Amino acid sequence: MKLLESSRFEALNSALLINCGDIKIIGRIESYSCKMAGNDKQLYKKFNSEEGVTPHDLQALSPPQHTYSASPGQSQYSRSVSGDEEGPLCDTISRKTLFYLIATLNSAFQPDYDFSHAKSHEFSKEPSIQWVMNAIDSNLSTTAGEQYRTMRSHLWAAIEDEISMNECDIYSYNPDLTSDPFSEDGCLWSFNYFFYNKKLKRIVFFTCRAINPIYAIDSGIGSDFAMDEDEEDTY
Repeated sequence: MKLLESSRFEALNSALLINCGDIKIIGRIESYSCKMAGNDKQLYKKFNSEEGVTPHDLQALSPPQHTYSASPGQSQYSRSVSGDEEGPLCDTISRKTLFYLIATLNSAFQPDYDFSHAKSHEFSKEPSIQWVMNAIDSNLSTTAGEQYRTMRSHLWAAIEDEISMNECDIYSYNPDLTSDPFSEDGCLWSFNYFFYNKKLKRIVFFTCRAINPIYAIDSGIGSDFAMDEDEEDTY
């Protein structure tokens, strides 16, 4: 996955290092091209090396972590993987799209983490753009207050211009504690959202966490804020 440079995202990433006194927020937004080249092609071939597996095979996803009300006439979940199996219905994802999500995680968190063995049930498909926006706004505005509200319109405008959100499928990564890169002590909340535009062959990855500053200093994270605290608010 190739990281696509964006000066707007770089400015937002600086603004998403927020010191709230008793809580610190570390956020990052990045754009990746899904056009595979070099090592990606080899990893993709290995990913599909299981006997009988094709890139279009469907894998079961977990339901979104938070409940929501489906719109009239809209089912909360899609059909099961086979379409006729008994049991609860669930959202599904093709192996190719699943590979894109895993490759994005590997690119975003390299070299500290390897997500090559991540499974489909660690991901969810989110019900709507508005639902995701509300969830992100709720976390950040509750924790950062006016500091987030000042940048909010710039943030969503930048994501919209980069990925055209109405054309996206949105996924989240919700691993168990042993796989979660944010499972360190002192992490109060975190989220990992993928805005996938199949037509553009592009993913915007929005990852964020709130931490207790005591643990941040112990783990060396506190240094991330030194420059940000000395600068004026970008927005």
